[in-house]
Amino acid sequence: MAEKRDYYEVLGVERNATDQDIKRAYRRLAKKYHPDVNPGDKEAEAKFKEASEAYAVLSDEEKRAKYDQFGHSAFEGAGGGDGGFGGFGGFGDMGDIFGDIFGDLFGGGSGRRTKNGPTRGQDVQSSLDITFTEAAFGCKKNVELWVFDNCDQCNGTGAKAGTKPETCPNCHGSGQMRVQQQTMFGAMTSVRTCSTCGGTGKIIKEKCTRCNGGGRIKVKKTFEVNIPAGIDTGQSIRMSGKGEPGAQGGPNGDLFITVTIRPHPFFSRQGYDVYCSVPISFAQAALGDELEIPTIDGKAQYTIEEGTQTGTRFRLRGKGIPYLRNSNQRGDQYVTVNVEVPKKLNDKQKELLRQFASAMGEDDVHGQKKSFFQKMKDAFE
Repeated sequence: MAEKRDYYEVLGVERNATDQDIKRAYRRLAKKYHPDVNPGDKEAEAKFKEASEAYAVLSDEEKRAKYDQFGHSAFEGAGGGDGGFGGFGGFGDMGDIFGDIFGDLFGGGSGRRTKNGPTRGQDVQSSLDITFTEAAFGCKKNVELWVFDNCDQCNGTGAKAGTKPETCPNCHGSGQMRVQQQTMFGAMTSVRTCSTCGGTGKIIKEKCTRCNGGGRIKVKKTFEVNIPAGIDTGQSIRMSGKGEPGAQGGPNGDLFITVTIRPHPFFSRQGYDVYCSVPISFAQAALGDELEIPTIDGKAQYTIEEGTQTGTRFRLRGKGIPYLRNSNQRGDQYVTVNVEVPKKLNDKQKELLRQFASAMGEDDVHGQKKSFFQKMKDAFE
């Protein structure tokens, strides 16, 4: 016969473990190796028995004290009486222990909700496209959705008009049945969902013809959605209680509207800042000028200095997007100026440009414009 492992090692706890530590460790192992979870698995069954044997000793104060003093020899030769371990004797409360530990495995347990209790309704997800300006300053939109709602013919009961659901005669309205099983530890009682009513506690003899007993139908609803100023693509608006109805008096779910912002032909956005590009002429860039800049608020004036280079970026403070949670605070607008080169010039314009180039020293003695590479060569020489 193989030598027995140390009971503390079996449960994976220290020798100074508390009763709660031991119970938690056993619960974890028992749920993992229980025969109902591993049907036909002999190895799992052996580990379950080993863990149960260790728990039976270490959970009992007197037996644990004997085991700590004498080890496994404390129970050798015992015939199953109160003082011994053979045959798992002396464990009259084992059914209660298993009822506590395996309640959730067998359909019971304090943490499990029965179907006849109040249940919150499902949340509903939808999406909405809005313009750049609508996202910046907020707006109101109507959204049409097909959602489940309580049947208007049976008021959500599922029963035919003039009738009502009856209490399940099998579980008497509790939605659960107590089942007693014989195990190697003796009789054990577990709680399972009632098979007659499916856990609802009610029986519908005559179903509603409109919802076929489900209590819900799909209807088209219109919701007015308040879009807050500053919202960005991918963010959602929550409308509390506008989702699907709850069951058995439970609260409705929520409606979540996810926003997508359509691209703007002139502006782009990064967070709460707005970006755009403005074309200027060579004369404006060289001489400086007062520009009229489009913003999301309208037009703004900005003066560029003489000699402004193409690609120069400047900032208009406070001309960006209002902050989502503080509309008194706003981002900035960044404007990039690009010098446009004219494509079609008349003879007079061309001559004036040649005169300008000559005045700038861009012509050689033969009156021909030096190339960039020639200038590079001259510079190095």
